[in-house]
Amino acid sequence: MTIPLIPILLVAAAACVPSLCGQGDPPVLQPEAPVETRSRFAALDDVRLLGNGLLQLGQSLREFVQKTRGQINDIFQKLNIFDNSFSQLSVLASEIKEEEEELKKTTVVLKANNEEIKDMSVRIDSKVDIILQEKSQLQNKVEGLEEKLSSMSHGLVTSEQVAEINGLRFTVNTLTQETNERMPDIFKGEAPTLTPYLSSSSTSSMTNLPSDCSDLFNRGERVNGVYAIRPKGTEPFMALCDMSKEYGATVIQQRMDGSVNFDQIWEKYENGFGDFQGDFWLGLRNVHSLVTQGSSVLHIQLEDWKHNRRFIEYRFNLNGPESNYTIHLTHLSGDFPDPMVNHTGMMFSTKDRDNDNHQESNCAHDYTGGWWYNACGDTNLNGRYFHMRPKGRSDRRRGIQWKPAQKTYYSLKRTQISVHTPAYPITTPASSASTETGVFL
Repeated sequence: MTIPLIPILLVAAAACVPSLCGQGDPPVLQPEAPVETRSRFAALDDVRLLGNGLLQLGQSLREFVQKTRGQINDIFQKLNIFDNSFSQLSVLASEIKEEEEELKKTTVVLKANNEEIKDMSVRIDSKVDIILQEKSQLQNKVEGLEEKLSSMSHGLVTSEQVAEINGLRFTVNTLTQETNERMPDIFKGEAPTLTPYLSSSSTSSMTNLPSDCSDLFNRGERVNGVYAIRPKGTEPFMALCDMSKEYGATVIQQRMDGSVNFDQIWEKYENGFGDFQGDFWLGLRNVHSLVTQGSSVLHIQLEDWKHNRRFIEYRFNLNGPESNYTIHLTHLSGDFPDPMVNHTGMMFSTKDRDNDNHQESNCAHDYTGGWWYNACGDTNLNGRYFHMRPKGRSDRRRGIQWKPAQKTYYSLKRTQISVHTPAYPITTPASSASTETGVFL
């Protein structure tokens, strides 16, 4: 009987294997060829991924380098700007040091000047005291002479004595004016009274007085000065006569140095105030007595701070105190515009008597001077005198104004208003509107 070989071989193998190995562990089968193939392909994939990562990292590094380069350029530009600024600051610092040295020198000079000013102030105060004493002495002399004059009989007083008294009174007023100029503004609130006329016992001397400066000119007088005049039907008074033209003119207002405060009450404007040698107002009462004698011409002459001179003339009439001295003007001639067209027919106003057409304010109070205001307006030759151009518009409006429409406010340097009798009958121009041929700068 034949026994199969394969089972016998398997049994023998099973018996031999433990003895050959020396241990009872089963043999491990390791497939070699398939494992080597899978490891080779995995390495290639890792290399590819690593290459892609390196490429991305290189691109990022390139972008970072470019960005960093731009930031470095910006930093350099800012450093250049800082260097320029630092150099400019260094220059400014050196200039400031130089100015500081100059300021120190100026401070030393100002201190020295301050000491000189203090010394001058002391000397001025002493001079003012001396002037006040002289004024008091002269006033006592005048009062004594007036007492003697009143006690004497009219026949014993000579014209020489009256002239002496008038001269002394004029000297007193002159010293008063000089004292006011040397005192602070707070002591100049009330304007001085004009030089009065002192009558003599001779009635013939009063009757022979000229009626105005025009009459005096016609009698042959050609010298400018203060004269006694007597308009028809009134008492005599002193007046400044301007004889420099082809006629004699009675000056009713003059502004030239700001020595007199024109912000006065009604009584002052009615009776007159100031000094004939400087700034003065003749008085509404006296002006009314002049124009009631007949036809009159009002001549206004103005001068600005660049010495430009302009004039304008009107046919002039002034009502009496019963109508608060209402003014009536008709333009005749001139070389600059006429802003008084809105003021004719207006009453005179002062800070204590409001006669203007402005319902909400007192123009004379707001514009610091009496005038023929309408609704205030832009014309007032009795305003505040400014030695320097005011910065504020409201201050400039309070100055000596003669402002046509659409012109800037300008405070004038010098004014003179006078009245004279025309040498021939007045003929009103066909058109009273003036042509703008001159302006003040």
